[in-house]
Amino acid sequence: MKSARTRRFNRRRPGFTLVEVLAAMTFLGLLLPVILSALLLANRTSVLADRSGLAAQLAENRLGELLLADAWAAAESRGDFGADWPGYRWELTKTAWITDPTMTELTLRVSFEVQGAARQIQLTTLAATATPPL
Repeated sequence: MKSARTRRFNRRRPGFTLVEVLAAMTFLGLLLPVILSALLLANRTSVLADRSGLAAQLAENRLGELLLADAWAAAESRGDFGADWPGYRWELTKTAWITDPTMTELTLRVSFEVQGAARQIQLTTLAATATPPL
């Protein structure tokens, strides 16, 4: 017969063995860089989408202001959006529309930086060069 002391050591104690702990640490060591790079990529994509959306809104607003009362004909061709929107710059390009000489193609480009990389979006529309006869 076995003594009480021997029976106590033969029972399996709750917990993890050293091999199980080492396997779990190795698994985490392999997955952690992958998870961190995926989170970093998701963050960069989110920031780019946010800033691009803001740039599109700013461009649409500026183009609307220029089209209002035909201010685009005498307006400056470049500028920024002031202290409210630092880092966002705009440039307006006017070209004659080939199909109809009474129309002008207006292209407004908004430039901005995202995490050190220069980006830009552009909006294009047509504007009447001369008022049509009534």
